[in-house]
Amino acid sequence: MASPALTIISFLLTLTLVFALGKAEDGFVKAMDRKLLGLKNQKLSHFRFYWHDIYSGKNPSAMAIVRPPKNTSKNGFGFISMIDNALTEGPELSSKLLGKAQGFYGLASQTDGALVMAMNFHIIQGKYNGSTLTILGRNQVSDKVREMPVIGGSGLFRFANGYAHASTYSFDTSTGDAVVQYNVYALHY
Repeated sequence: MASPALTIISFLLTLTLVFALGKAEDGFVKAMDRKLLGLKNQKLSHFRFYWHDIYSGKNPSAMAIVRPPKNTSKNGFGFISMIDNALTEGPELSSKLLGKAQGFYGLASQTDGALVMAMNFHIIQGKYNGSTLTILGRNQVSDKVREMPVIGGSGLFRFANGYAHASTYSFDTSTGDAVVQYNVYALHY
């Protein structure tokens, strides 16, 4: 049988853990102390890289996975592509590889060239190696600069939010290949 002192110490430790981890609200959710998860000071980071969307050649990084039926749309509404695009330091594909953009996009407007984009920017360089930023939003490709939200991330980008600006650097109308400069502004811990 445990001594009264040991029982009291166990009880106090249990109470300390309950208060440190958070208070239960409604039985299924509890408030958390951000510091216990390592969430101290939020930082704002700016990332710039070039996104290479390549349909041509022997090893394309973008592939059409859904093509709309013929004669149903003037602009390709319903077209969907899966991507594993290089993110590089400069606009040349041969420049330093910083990561990959993995996901998909599709033509989501019946009247203009508006894409819905869902992709992870998987970083492979520096202290962010292995971390991802997640982009989900509308990309009006005819605009000079398009803004899409950063909706989250993983690794060092847990709880990330922010926005990405996309600007077309080059586009080949015969192949569909494109290079797009991305400037991503992310709040993260």
